[in-house]
Amino acid sequence: MKNYVYIYYNKGDQANVPMDEVLKAWGAWFAKLGDKLVDGGNPFNDGAKVVTKSGVKALDDDPSSGYSIVKAASLDEAAEMAKSCPLLGHVPNGAIHVYEALPM
Repeated sequence: MKNYVYIYYNKGDQANVPMDEVLKAWGAWFAKLGDKLVDGGNPFNDGAKVVTKSGVKALDDDPSSGYSIVKAASLDEAAEMAKSCPLLGHVPNGAIHVYEALPM
């Protein structure tokens, strides 16, 4: 099993669902993932910075909204697991990027 990182994107859209229902749905999804959930992660605060060799600047249009880490046998399996994430049901135009975390 390998670790995969989910980066959640809400593209500035807000869920039209009461927060207690949203939190309940996430809790149920995390429970469904069971021992494949390595780190439920956290949401990101608004605003970000981009750091490059030439300096630091604000990244005001970044739609990243949070992350989680899961275990899966393959990238395809990790992507399949992400299909049942509550973000996709609660946020219009929501998306999840799935990356394999390489062990170093």
